[in-house]
Amino acid sequence: MNYLWGMMIITGVVYAAFNGTLPEVTEAALSSAKEAVTLSITMMGIMSFWVGIMRIAENAGIIEGATKKLMPVLHFLFPDIPKGHPANQYIATNMIANIFGLGWAATPAGLKAMEALSDLQKERKKTDLHIASKEMCIFLIINISSLQLIPVNMIAYRQQYGSVDAAGIIAPAIIATCISTAAAIIFCKVVSACLHRS
Repeated sequence: MNYLWGMMIITGVVYAAFNGTLPEVTEAALSSAKEAVTLSITMMGIMSFWVGIMRIAENAGIIEGATKKLMPVLHFLFPDIPKGHPANQYIATNMIANIFGLGWAATPAGLKAMEALSDLQKERKKTDLHIASKEMCIFLIINISSLQLIPVNMIAYRQQYGSVDAAGIIAPAIIATCISTAAAIIFCKVVSACLHRS
């Protein structure tokens, strides 16, 4: 990836030099750097707020209660994970954070879920081989499909760049992520059924 980006930058600079547009490239690079810093500060504030909200919800027992409410969904998606296994809570926390568009808060829970699923796989196979289990693959696919009710990232980006209606993305985002998540669940169930038959 580094080589790809490096080649794109070098190609752009060489092309600009031959076409006499090198000053515009320099100006664009400087203005983009300024925008990146401004956007980073904005996103850091939003991220801190929502991650703090998630931590409060966790300490108040709201996440634990939501995990219990999500157990039928988790059992449908991951029928082979034991009920009391720690992976359930991590997966539920990750899903809740993703639903509210909090990718930053979802990532640590997702990593812990993968660790818990890896430990479960080692217990089953009695080996230290790092092979992705069926549950790990399903979790990754569901995570990528990312059902979202409030796309916080996109709203922040749109607001940063002067959108008249920054929250106007909410309805299309709900529709798009519902479709992507439904497609992911159907795919996982079809593949699981095929693997079970074989």
